[in-house]
Amino acid sequence: MRIGIVCYPTIGGSGVVATELGKALAAKGHKIHFITYDQPVRLSELGTNMFYHEVMVSQYPLFQYTPYELVLTSKLVDVVKHEKLDLLHVHYAIPHASAAYMAQQILKQQGINIPFITTLHGTDITLVGKDPSFEPVITFSINNSDAVTAVSENLKGDTLRYFDVKPEIQVIPNFICPERHQKRDNAQLKKSYAPNGERIIMHMSNFRPVKRVYDVVKTFALIQEKIPAKMIFVGDGPDRFSAEKVSRELGTCKDTIFLGKVKDVEEVIDIADLFILPSQTESFGLAALEAMISRVPVITTNAGGLPEVMEQGVSGFMSNVGDTEGMAKNALDILKNEESLARFRAGAFKQANKFDIKNILPQYEELYAKVLAK
Repeated sequence: MRIGIVCYPTIGGSGVVATELGKALAAKGHKIHFITYDQPVRLSELGTNMFYHEVMVSQYPLFQYTPYELVLTSKLVDVVKHEKLDLLHVHYAIPHASAAYMAQQILKQQGINIPFITTLHGTDITLVGKDPSFEPVITFSINNSDAVTAVSENLKGDTLRYFDVKPEIQVIPNFICPERHQKRDNAQLKKSYAPNGERIIMHMSNFRPVKRVYDVVKTFALIQEKIPAKMIFVGDGPDRFSAEKVSRELGTCKDTIFLGKVKDVEEVIDIADLFILPSQTESFGLAALEAMISRVPVITTNAGGLPEVMEQGVSGFMSNVGDTEGMAKNALDILKNEESLARFRAGAFKQANKFDIKNILPQYEELYAKVLAK
């Protein structure tokens, strides 16, 4: 098949999943054309069967904001026509699904039929989608997709709750590529952060309010009262400064490291002994899954799609949102001795392997074939 994949090229979960999906499809012989405004971060090099088409966004004095949806539509028309694509797979509803619909209608007038599949990833529904000004466009785009998928049952439920959606939404979960997280010798790196054998706690996110990074700082302070530990934050965003401020106020700043954005998270995540993700909501929880495949147990909330990823008491523990005392207690239960930590490391790895891309890829291929057979 010749498949066009439309995604955001940034380090967010939707872009990572879309890129890794395309790479896996290309490895199986499909021709994959990535269409976006910058080369995806996980697409470090273009291999066999993979192509990249940049959406050029020009600046015009007439426009205060460049109409990306329109230039994306034009690029989709061009790529579909000249690369003879069989279908489009768009990740994230805004503005990819509406652009795909417009491209489909333009091409239909030229005698070209191009179906498109929309995959919903989370914030396009739970945050952006709640804005009433977007509702008519999102509803229309979803309803006119040839197929719709969501990355969790929780996200499917939210979509049906917020929008008047007609087509069936198929749940195909996010996935990980285990070979990217093969155990490496990071002993020296770990020692540089924890020279005296302290436990390393890690959090990774875009530091938006929904991630509740303050709860990470508070939980770490409670952990550190009981055992020697270091805290590593990976990522950046609007709440980073406030997190730094709170860590100073609680006196944990001397044992806290803010690494900023890290392109290849697998290079650092496996030095952690524990991963904390206390989000207000997560449509899936890809960061938790990446920790688990690196044999790092996880402390999360029981919000959103996280219960579909986690196994309570095996890969880690889930608590109610805001329960920092409960999260700290659970963390200490995992870290109390080497035997306990080893058991949870093994449980996290076993649970994560259920989401191996080898188990998920056939579901997408079957969906593609079904759509093309219509």
